[in-house]
Amino acid sequence: MAPSAMTHGNVNRWTKSLSDAQPVAYWLDDPGKPHPEPALTGGETCDLLVVGGGYSGLWTALIAKERDPQRDVVLVEGREVGWAASGRNGGFCAASLTHGLANGLARWPDEIHRLQELGARNLDEIEKAVARHALDCDFERTGEIDVATEPHQAAGLRAWHEELTAKGLATGTEFLDAEAVRDQVASPTFLAGLHDRTGVALLNPAKLAWGLKRACLRLGVRVYEHTPALTLRPYGAGMAVRTPYGSVRARRIALGTNIFPSLVKRVRAYTVPVYDYALMTEPLSEEHLASVGWRGRQGLGDSANQFHYFRLSADNRVLWGGYDAIYPYGGRVRAEYDDRPETYAKLADHFFTCFPQLEGVRFTHAWGGAIDTCSRFSAFFGTAHGGRVAYAAGFTGLGVGATRFGADVMLDLLAGERTSLTMVRRKPLPFPPEPFAWTGIALTKWSLARADSRGGRRNLWLRAMDRFGLGFDS
Repeated sequence: MAPSAMTHGNVNRWTKSLSDAQPVAYWLDDPGKPHPEPALTGGETCDLLVVGGGYSGLWTALIAKERDPQRDVVLVEGREVGWAASGRNGGFCAASLTHGLANGLARWPDEIHRLQELGARNLDEIEKAVARHALDCDFERTGEIDVATEPHQAAGLRAWHEELTAKGLATGTEFLDAEAVRDQVASPTFLAGLHDRTGVALLNPAKLAWGLKRACLRLGVRVYEHTPALTLRPYGAGMAVRTPYGSVRARRIALGTNIFPSLVKRVRAYTVPVYDYALMTEPLSEEHLASVGWRGRQGLGDSANQFHYFRLSADNRVLWGGYDAIYPYGGRVRAEYDDRPETYAKLADHFFTCFPQLEGVRFTHAWGGAIDTCSRFSAFFGTAHGGRVAYAAGFTGLGVGATRFGADVMLDLLAGERTSLTMVRRKPLPFPPEPFAWTGIALTKWSLARADSRGGRRNLWLRAMDRFGLGFDS
């Protein structure tokens, strides 16, 4: 949606709304947070070592034990399970494996029906796992609405729905005009919407990570937290990973490190960290809830290049995130980038533009974190060390659901079951070294903002990026 002008009076008002916000992810600020497992000291051996305690690693360890209960599985996490992207995201669990249908259709048109089917099956399997393992994570199959806040976006959504219908890909989706979308959620900025009724669930992301950890422990996975993996090397017929106070020898290794430097160094050039930020309001009163409607608790996102995503939590808070996608020069992941007051002020401005009826609502939490972005927007996969090591990375902000699919792929690759999907066999283009990466990303961000302000018209730079299948997104 078009940002409003930040007048001095409005800045004071938004400053007040943020004055009590804690600089910590709402999901992680939970008294029920589990205690970490002890760090690894000494030596370990296992059939499968999983490196990383986010969704990628947790799903890999869990599925490995479900496939073969006798498999000896160890998981190591450098800090605590779910502390990074897996515990800080918006909690949108999408069926899409391709960062949305438009991206998938542009890149893999011959496989898109199969990819859609696999994605829908993957989301169904997540829902079954939530029930099977009693994962208390507020899972709700609510769907999502892409909303238009500019006339060209409304026309684009209508045309897109017509194209999907013609290609047989519109199942479960419905185009909503201004009256229909505002009947779903009341905002004066909404001009149209495309409602995906079945392809998205909402959940509490930290509780999902913690629940997966408990499920892994129940099935016999040995989990070590505060145990960073430092080096990787061949050891006999398997591999060895060194940690600060010990080591693990394993027949096979699955790397779920995502934005953090891969133990396979050649993989590092394929991802860059993009910092995304979010706000969480206090619980809405009954009066405020009535003023916005939102009876179906759908997730929402706007259709701009610089987009917002927003949703209700289980206790009726509004999470409002997105828009700014910050790439730090040099691609470093640092704790100081997690907090960005200037972005919080911008997000608060946009929030009250979207929902002026929520005037006076205050934010309780404001936070950020790094997303592992790759140039094709969706995950890539591969193996190293003669097939003894597998990796998945580059989920680009859509990993809550797609990481489970990535876990299946890594386990298939380690078993020698080479999937035939082009999406799995091919990698995105790597990012160039600095200063070219920062310059290119900055030019792309400027061009995307310019397109939003000029009716969606893409300049020569963006058209060239489109032609070569390159992109930058959070």
